[in-house]
Amino acid sequence: MAEAADFQGTSPSPARRWLRRTGAVLAGTPLLTGLLQLPAASPAEAATPAAPRAASDDGSVAVSVDSLTPGAPAEGDTVTVSGTVTNKGKKTVTDASVGLRVGSLLDTRSSIDTVAKNSDDIGSPVGAEIDDKYTEKFSKLTPGVSQPYTISVPADELDLGQDGVYDLSVTLTGETSDQPWEQTLGLRHTFLPWQPDEADTKTKTTFMWPLISTVHMTAETGSDEEQTPVFHDDELAEEISPGGRLDRMVDLGKDLDVTWVIDPDLLASVEAMTTRYEIPGENADDKNAVGGHQAVAKRWLTEVQKAVADKEVVALPFGDPDLASLAHHGTSVTGSLRHLKEATDVAAGTVESILHVNASTDFAWPVEGAVDPSIIKVSTSAGADKVITRGDTFEGGRDLTYTPTAPRPIGGGTTAVVADARLSTVFEGDMARASASTQAVQRFLAQSLTLALQTDRPRSVVIAPQRTPSAAQAQTMAEAIGALQDSTWSQPQDLTAAAKSKPDPDAGTEVPPASAYPKSLRKQELPRSAFEQIARTQDKLDRFKVILSNPSRVVTPFGRALNRGMAASWRGRPAEAAIYRSGVEAYLDTLSSQVRLIEKSDTKLSGRSATIPVTVQNNLVQGVEHLVLRLTSTNPTRLEIDGNAYEEQPIAVSGGHSQSVKFTTNANANGRATVIAQLYTQDGRPYGQPVTFDVKVTEITATVMLVIGGGVLLLVLAGFRMYTQRKRAAARQAEEREQENAADAADAADAADADAGDAKNPEASERRPTQESAPDTREDAPEQPSDPAPDTAPESADPSGTGERVDR
Repeated sequence: MAEAADFQGTSPSPARRWLRRTGAVLAGTPLLTGLLQLPAASPAEAATPAAPRAASDDGSVAVSVDSLTPGAPAEGDTVTVSGTVTNKGKKTVTDASVGLRVGSLLDTRSSIDTVAKNSDDIGSPVGAEIDDKYTEKFSKLTPGVSQPYTISVPADELDLGQDGVYDLSVTLTGETSDQPWEQTLGLRHTFLPWQPDEADTKTKTTFMWPLISTVHMTAETGSDEEQTPVFHDDELAEEISPGGRLDRMVDLGKDLDVTWVIDPDLLASVEAMTTRYEIPGENADDKNAVGGHQAVAKRWLTEVQKAVADKEVVALPFGDPDLASLAHHGTSVTGSLRHLKEATDVAAGTVESILHVNASTDFAWPVEGAVDPSIIKVSTSAGADKVITRGDTFEGGRDLTYTPTAPRPIGGGTTAVVADARLSTVFEGDMARASASTQAVQRFLAQSLTLALQTDRPRSVVIAPQRTPSAAQAQTMAEAIGALQDSTWSQPQDLTAAAKSKPDPDAGTEVPPASAYPKSLRKQELPRSAFEQIARTQDKLDRFKVILSNPSRVVTPFGRALNRGMAASWRGRPAEAAIYRSGVEAYLDTLSSQVRLIEKSDTKLSGRSATIPVTVQNNLVQGVEHLVLRLTSTNPTRLEIDGNAYEEQPIAVSGGHSQSVKFTTNANANGRATVIAQLYTQDGRPYGQPVTFDVKVTEITATVMLVIGGGVLLLVLAGFRMYTQRKRAAARQAEEREQENAADAADAADAADADAGDAKNPEASERRPTQESAPDTREDAPEQPSDPAPDTAPESADPSGTGERVDR
């Protein structure tokens, strides 16, 4: 921006201030005359000035301004400045005094920058010290020791006349043993805006309040019905916990008139934490590793809902993609702009479903507002028609003596909303120190007032701070915005209203060329290889999703993960970004490999036709369909598949199951034939790895068939012969049993007749022995098969032995 834009066109100081300083000079004249009349002094005494001079050791005492209230005083206020003084030197400082000095009016924005740059330079100009009663004295300052101070001065005592920004400096004067005269040993410049009365034309100021984080969620989800999300770290829980960075952003922003600029990915990630989530590698018994922060996540989302109620909300594309990287390295990779369109399409819906507010998606925000023609083209390709840029990379306009209003029409229905660079970058750096925070607030107010006093034209000013402010930076921003909203020269405005305000006809509208894009930012961009990997992963996803019975379980988490892979938060972290993208692709490969063909060993085929089974395994939770299994013979003259070189069959397998498919084969000749099994999607694209195996074909001749037939006949005859033999043996045994039964019956009849005769002739009965006691001993008596074997030997004619019984 042209330096001419800094001038206010006003005089530097009021008359009463000139009179006071003139009186001080006149009062010192008699003292100076008396000194001239004294005898020649020693060299040391001759070097002693009438007023404190800078120390020869260039500021041996550090002075800090830790608080200045109010930041922009009005009539009747009391200005209170507090801080510390620290002796950094090796000598003890004696007769030390801390006082305030009001310097000249800083009537240009560049003069404020100069003072800020040299804020502790004890050689820089300072104004006259305020009345001695508004000082704080120290008898001595020991080396290395800090002492606090507090000085309160009524605003009326500061002799602030004309509206504008004054250089307010805190100085420490004192003496040391080797330099025993009053000298300035420490100094700190700050700024005091002064406009007690309401301005006729107030500057409309828009402050963008970013709610953005880094990438935390992966593409992986659990196999349960709820699809438990997986986070690669637990840093987000720390950010949203009480006192965390994002918790402070919400707590501080809820009472400010700001435009909330939100990355929907942040909201989606926190919402995922409200149930159960996992962190790989963490102890499964650790409640924090399996979602121990549900209450924290729910509380934070509730606070965000309250904070944005009745406020303007701008939704960035999902994941906050790096528009500059996409423009410079991604547009040459097919499909890259498709991801930006998808990220934009889901942005508003995500914010509305979680926060229950309507969010605008009309704004694109490149990193640090740096643009060139290609960035503008990419930024508007997904539907945004307003691009937030920054004044240090966008020309302000020729011969302008003021900072122009924010909106600039740049053609094609696109508006460049140019944020003020000085106001946007003032909060960068370490704001954890109170002195740095106070200086940033006062510098912010000083720049804002100086800008407002440049012209009476109504203007809209936009402030776009760093994307992810720290908690300390957010605290400083909130203090500055609060002071600005209470000021007399500014009023808040929404970002949409600022973009629609009337453009300044003299403001520059030419988009900077590619050569003007900052080299420091270009070095941090995502490389072309990043977008090539994203495109490769998307191609794999497209092939995988068509076979799924419920593709949304995979498409949604992977689609959002690909958006995160091109996030602006990866700048400066190329290794981490590469690991994340590789993890997404590797996990998709793992899922895809769960649907596969089972390896098959070589097969022997005997005969002219047979069936070959091939098994498809699905280890996914959900079913797969729309697949075709093709079995191909590499030598169809030897082996045909269903009469052709190949055969195809549709496949549908339930989750966690396998399915075997049988193919009919026909052999034309003996030998070995190689067969290939391959899955295909319905559009003819191969899916997964093929399975290759050999089939050994053996043709069977007629002679072999006769031999086999003869063998079978012999087996049948042998079995029949064995059957008949067993049958005959059984019949013979039955006949013998019948004969035995008949003989037993005849014997029984004879015995009965004999008993009857014995009864008539007892003597005869005595002479005839029974069958059991005296069997027939005739040698010529025929032996009956059924006769029992003799139980005793034949009778002997010899005399019987003693004790031997003889039947009679």
